[in-house]
Amino acid sequence: MFAFIYTLGIYLAQGGARLVALFHPKTRLWVKGQAQTWSLIEESENGERKTENGKRKTPTENQKTATTNHKPRITNHQYTFWFHAASLGEFEQGRPVIEACRRQYPAARIVLTFFSPSGYENKKDYDQADVVCYLPADTPAHVARFLDAVQPDMALFIKYEFWPNYLFALKKRGIPALMFSAIFRPDQLFFKAYGGFYRNVLCCLDHILVQNRESEKLLKSIDYNQVTLAGDTRLDRVVQIAKQAKTFPLIEQFKGNTPLLIVGSAWPDDLEVIFAFLHHFKHPLRVIVAPHEINAEQIKHWRQAVSVESFVYSEWLEERKTENGRFSLPDFGTSSLLFLDTVGMLSSVYRYADFVFVGGGYRDGLHNTMEPAVFGMPIFFGQPYYRKFQEALDLLQLGGAQTVANADEFSKAFTEVYENELLRKKKADICREYVQKNAGATEKVMEVIKRTFIMR
Repeated sequence: MFAFIYTLGIYLAQGGARLVALFHPKTRLWVKGQAQTWSLIEESENGERKTENGKRKTPTENQKTATTNHKPRITNHQYTFWFHAASLGEFEQGRPVIEACRRQYPAARIVLTFFSPSGYENKKDYDQADVVCYLPADTPAHVARFLDAVQPDMALFIKYEFWPNYLFALKKRGIPALMFSAIFRPDQLFFKAYGGFYRNVLCCLDHILVQNRESEKLLKSIDYNQVTLAGDTRLDRVVQIAKQAKTFPLIEQFKGNTPLLIVGSAWPDDLEVIFAFLHHFKHPLRVIVAPHEINAEQIKHWRQAVSVESFVYSEWLEERKTENGRFSLPDFGTSSLLFLDTVGMLSSVYRYADFVFVGGGYRDGLHNTMEPAVFGMPIFFGQPYYRKFQEALDLLQLGGAQTVANADEFSKAFTEVYENELLRKKKADICREYVQKNAGATEKVMEVIKRTFIMR
């Protein structure tokens, strides 16, 4: 009964999405992408894989060998991994595992699916996957068609996304399904007295690798014992990013010898706090704001609202570059603010920060605190939407991060750290050491992947 109601809901949601797509650009991308999924899968069936420049690489005869019986061939690596990520954040979390599979099993076919346009539209040209597409809607017909076309030897779900019809079908076909970097909370349906349907869905997973001890205990409390405490693969990703971080001369010049605060993935609620704080903060400070959604008109409005001198990164790139590669910058006052309106820079720009305020904590869900933490600096964020993020809870408990409810609290907390160099260093060391200590989840995931194949 529950399965019927669920599937009916999926059909209704599909119809509703087509209607909403007439007025909502993001939904329109999803509907259009769903329609393209089948052709993308068919184009990849010959085993061709994109290289770094986006061109297709002709496979060897061994790589062309089809996988049709779901039996893994670990000796010659001729099988298919299917990875699913809800959105861009989950992709970045799973990326170390995807790339480890590519290195360890170079002849394998890798299929990557997304639910959200923010994931697919940003990573549709990802060169480590043979095909990148939207996950077809979770109806029995779509599930059967997708699995018949892809022929996965293993399905790997990143962090969450429990699609019942997919998981039931994988179980029925004998295809192992894993979930990694997962995190569970007591209020989820799996752990409720009336959550039997969702417990059945959960049990379709052959193994779950969790981020924390609490998640492990919750799963065992409902007699799910195929669980490994592995940690968060996102930590491996940020360590990798830090090692490859780019340099930005303009950012270096903007910072100079003045302390720098970076506000990363900022939403309007976050900037209300930051702007109010800047209105009263009188010490020398440079500020870089990286909005979560880049909108030229919104940035123009914010520049009019902020009380300090402000600039826009892309405008500097065009107008102020000199012949020697340096930038002709104005003389800054006590405080100056730079809007970072270029995608893909933030994770590297964090290297220049002395302090970081991570956005999303006031309303939309806290963004990635690990990207700045790996470089080592005090971290601040809003409340209350940080509690489902284990790394945020850990950094708060250890003292490397601090949560603030409003501009007054932020001003007080920031000023204390700004004026106390020893305290600043202590918090910075806590953040940096946390990342280094807890990295290594990817290796544990790869061990379970290999063990699952061998046991089959």
